[in-house]
Amino acid sequence: MIIIPAYKDTTTNTWYCKFYYSDWTGTKKQKKKRGFKTKKEALNFEIEFIKQQTDNNDMTLNSLVDLYFNDMKHRLKLNTMNTKRIIFDTRILPFFKDMPLTAIKPTNIRSWQNELLSQGLSETYLKAVNTQLIALFNYAIKYYGLKDNPCHKAGTIGKKKANNIDFWTLEEYKTFISYVDEPLCKLAFNVLYYTGIRQGELFALTVNDIDLINNTISINKSLQRIEKNDIITEPKTPKSNRLIAIPQALTDELQDYINTSYSLDVQERMFYFTKTYLRYNLLKYCNLSKIKKIRVHDLRHSHASLLIELGFSPLLISERLGHENIETTLNTYSHLYPNKQTEVAEKLNNLF
Repeated sequence: MIIIPAYKDTTTNTWYCKFYYSDWTGTKKQKKKRGFKTKKEALNFEIEFIKQQTDNNDMTLNSLVDLYFNDMKHRLKLNTMNTKRIIFDTRILPFFKDMPLTAIKPTNIRSWQNELLSQGLSETYLKAVNTQLIALFNYAIKYYGLKDNPCHKAGTIGKKKANNIDFWTLEEYKTFISYVDEPLCKLAFNVLYYTGIRQGELFALTVNDIDLINNTISINKSLQRIEKNDIITEPKTPKSNRLIAIPQALTDELQDYINTSYSLDVQERMFYFTKTYLRYNLLKYCNLSKIKKIRVHDLRHSHASLLIELGFSPLLISERLGHENIETTLNTYSHLYPNKQTEVAEKLNNLF
C-alpha cells in the first residue's frame, strides 16, 4: 500500500503536496503544489497527477480534459481551442467531471445526450457538442490505453447541417437597410451583405485592406474575442485568405468613410464596435422595418443566396466565401439552386 502524504502550511493555513514521479521518458522528477483548502484536495490532486503520468485510464474525465488541452494547444488555433473549452466547460464537464474514464458507459452517454436534447439546443450545436466528446475518448484510446469509445455504442445526436438556413432576399435587404440611419453601422451591414465575409473578417479590416482603385477587399486576418480580449488571428482556413471584388457603389461608400475619418490610421481597425453592438442594431432595425429577424451571420447566407439567384457557379461562390472546399458550399446551399431537371431533359431532347 502506497502512503501518499500531504502537508499543512501553518503560515497560510492551507495544504500542499510534494512528491516524486517519473515522466514519460522515465526521468524522476519532483512535483510540488500549494494552496489547497483541505488535506483531501491536496491528496486528490496528487493521485490524479500520478494517474496521468502513468497512462492510467482510471483517471477522471476532468484530468483527461486537462491533458488533452495541454497537448492540443500546440496544434490548434487559439480561437478553436477557446470554442472547445467553452463546450467542455458548459456542456460536458458538469455531467462527467469526476467520473473515471473506465466507469463511463454507453448508458451514461445516453443519459447525457438526453439531458442535452431536453434543453432545446439547435441540431447543429448538439452535433458539435457530441463530436467533441467522441474526439476526447478517441484521444484517450490512442494515447492513454482506453479500450473502446462508449460514444460509439450510444449513438449520435444532432445534425451536421441545419434543415433550413435563414437569409434575406435582395428586396428584404433593401427594405431593411433603408431604415438604418447610423452611418458606420450601415456601412458594416452593406459590406457583410455585398461581400459575404465573416464577422471576424469584417472587424479585422483596415484601410490597407481596401483597394479603392481596383474595387477589391483583401481578407487576410480575423478578429476573435477570447477571454475578454480582442485578438487578431489568421483567417479561419487557408482558403479564407482571398481577394474579393466589390461593386462600385460599395467602394464609393468606403471611400466616403475613409475621407471623413481623418484620424483613422491605415493600419487601424475600421469597424471598432463589438459583435454585440452590431447584433443589437440588426434587431433594432428589423423591428423598425418589419423585416423578419435573422442573425448577423445570416447576411453571409443572404449574399450566397443572392449569387445563386444571379446564376453564379458553386465554385465561384465557394472561392468568394472562403470555404475550404466546394463540398462545404454545396452542402450548405445546394437546396437553394433551382431544379432544372425539366430544362435538362428539353435540351437533351433537342439533340435527337
